[in-house]
Amino acid sequence: MTTTTPNAARMILYSGPLSMFGAKAEIAAREKGLDFELVMVPFEMKRLYEPKHPEVLRINPKRQVPVLVHGDIEIFDSTQIFEYFEDLRPEPPLWPREIAARARARLIEHKSDEVYFPPIVRLMSLQETPDDPAAVAAREAAGGFYGEMEELLAERAYLAGTYSYADIAFYMAQLFGARMGAPMTDATPKLMGWRDKVTARPAVRQVVSAMAAYLVSQGRPLPKFMASLAPPGS
Repeated sequence: MTTTTPNAARMILYSGPLSMFGAKAEIAAREKGLDFELVMVPFEMKRLYEPKHPEVLRINPKRQVPVLVHGDIEIFDSTQIFEYFEDLRPEPPLWPREIAARARARLIEHKSDEVYFPPIVRLMSLQETPDDPAAVAAREAAGGFYGEMEELLAERAYLAGTYSYADIAFYMAQLFGARMGAPMTDATPKLMGWRDKVTARPAVRQVVSAMAAYLVSQGRPLPKFMASLAPPGS
């Protein structure tokens, strides 16, 4: 069997216009300065990601983006893609170098996906009933997580010290929280400042601007912090 040296191979990232996890992977690739082709799979507000892209179906048994193809390497899941990028291109580092800080960063990244984001997913089906007890509970869970992240920023510029995948993960997760009615508030001023700082990063702006443009094209409202990233005149 012939294998391809990853560094010399073509890299393709399959994502979607409103994929939080795909956006995570794309931001990371841009932060690393990787040369890649971005393939946005078909998406409509009513049908969502149906029909599925054939390469996504072939590679990911969960039938979801993001999917990364790099020569003979075919992987899915945004966290696995983070790890691959870090091994492929260690500079600039997006996990802290110190062992304990790296462990903390990995935990924050995991909690962003698996602790913070599930209540936000529940809010997606409760947009018309904001007073539903399930919606109230979901917003309370998000608020508790914001408080936890605020504490982390008491003596550091980013969630794990240096800018890392943890910041990318939570930034994209809170973006969806803001869209679904669980925004951060002035109750967490350090976290609000952190968001402004992350939003200003070129890699983040490029990815989030494209998402803002898509939302505007579909007549969907934007959270206030995304307004400056929307197309002119929108």
